[in-house]
Amino acid sequence: MYARRRRRYLVLMSICLVLFVSAWGFVQLISVPAAVGLCLAAMVVPPLAVIIANRREPDDRWFDEDDDRGSDVRR
Repeated sequence: MYARRRRRYLVLMSICLVLFVSAWGFVQLISVPAAVGLCLAAMVVPPLAVIIANRREPDDRWFDEDDDRGSDVRR
């Protein structure tokens, strides 16, 4: 359960790093506007990575849940 979340986060953040490094490593030699576009795309990835990595899965148990899933009574 947590391994899947970590894997998703790692993949998305790796994509972000690849975009930044490639933008200023070799894409800028071809086109500066394309490098800026890659950086703008990479800027959007970290917030999405956090949202996707912290998404609740069906088998997750959260801090505010009771042990019995049928009860809506709060303590």
